[in-house]
Amino acid sequence: MGTTTFSGPIKAGTIKNTTGTTVGTDVANVGQVVMSQTFSADLSGGALAAQVTDVVIPANSQIIDCVIDIITAASGATNLSIGDTSAGGGPATILNTFPSGTNAGRVYPTTQAGAALAWQDTGAEDLRLTVTASAATSAGLVRFTILYAQNNNLA
Repeated sequence: MGTTTFSGPIKAGTIKNTTGTTVGTDVANVGQVVMSQTFSADLSGGALAAQVTDVVIPANSQIIDCVIDIITAASGATNLSIGDTSAGGGPATILNTFPSGTNAGRVYPTTQAGAALAWQDTGAEDLRLTVTASAATSAGLVRFTILYAQNNNLA
């Protein structure tokens, strides 16, 4: 199957501007298309110190969610962080010390305790993501999926 690449952002809907009050006829219904990028972190070799990924989130994007799939449980407790390599960023700008636990499965960070940080607007620069694991473990594979609206620019 082929793939198509757009320079984005992509919006979908049939009515771009509101010109009246009738839903379905003249009230805007255009919205941002949600994008996703995924990367993995192998925890079996020990702690990770801001390991650079191939994921780049475009400037002015709104991060909607971060889905964490623990494919293989870590052999011990470790905290996971996602950050960026930009000048104003750091190793925990997106996710700050989220406890992975020792069970496999899907987990979601919350906005409590600093887990979800710079999600509203990523700022004026593209963000190349990093991943950090705080503790040395002898097992563990984690897959992260970042969901975002490209160039939503909420700042």
